[in-house]
Amino acid sequence: MNQSFRLSPLIRFTLLSLYGSLMIPLPFLAKVTETSIDPLLVWLFIILGFVVLLAILSERVVVSSNGISVSYGSWVPILSGWSLPWQEIKELKMRTTGQGGIVYYFVSNSKAYLLPMRVAGFSKLLKEIENNTAIDTKDIAPLAQPWMYLALLVLTVPLFMIDFWVIFNVSLE
Repeated sequence: MNQSFRLSPLIRFTLLSLYGSLMIPLPFLAKVTETSIDPLLVWLFIILGFVVLLAILSERVVVSSNGISVSYGSWVPILSGWSLPWQEIKELKMRTTGQGGIVYYFVSNSKAYLLPMRVAGFSKLLKEIENNTAIDTKDIAPLAQPWMYLALLVLTVPLFMIDFWVIFNVSLE
């Protein structure tokens, strides 16, 4: 029986919204400030960046009786995921990040693989890992709590409002 875990919709929507709020005004500002960069080229790079972000956010974790794997949308052949059989997992090793967060790695005989921590149903994923490896996961918490992404999403709304104000005022000139 395969179980699939996708990136949390809150995280996906928040990151896409933040990207949009930061990027959309740039072509208009490039036009007003008369930079040497063509606004159409700016739009092209914004769209390219959006597609890259969508590709990264298409991450999917699949848990089966054989093991755990991470993959990306089939439309993203450039990103390769990974697969790890349950019997190869020796432990989950904790590491601190540069920002003071805590991440975990599956340690096998050959490599270490980052535990996906931003999936919807993270506690269910941990339960599956515990059931298939006998590794105690009760002390593992998601890297970022949902309230952090909700706060970022709330702060993105005023950014969009300012964007529309700037775009409206720039287009009047």
